[in-house]
Amino acid sequence: MSSAISPENVTTAFELPGHRVVRSCGVVRGIVVRSRSLVGNFFAGFQTILGGNITIYTSLCEQARADAFTEMVEHAEQHGANAVIGVRYDANEIGPGITEVLAYGTAVIAEPER
Repeated sequence: MSSAISPENVTTAFELPGHRVVRSCGVVRGIVVRSRSLVGNFFAGFQTILGGNITIYTSLCEQARADAFTEMVEHAEQHGANAVIGVRYDANEIGPGITEVLAYGTAVIAEPER
């Protein structure tokens, strides 16, 4: 069993193709709370006037999701897992301009099928 979980061993499915789950290590999560900066809000407001994709917010969301994912995988590794199944994301606005992003799933030990 490797201590680092590879991206191929993280899935939204409840099984890992080519592997069998031999033990569940419990629910794991990664939580990130982000706020928009005054400068970011200014440029996003300008992009809103022009219409289309608001790339400043898109980048902020992508980074928050990536950070939450990384924290979730680290949490799984701390539990001795080598895979995470049933991965989901959730996001909540907890205040004006403040958003929580949560990545969660079930940490497992999976072995290759024979």
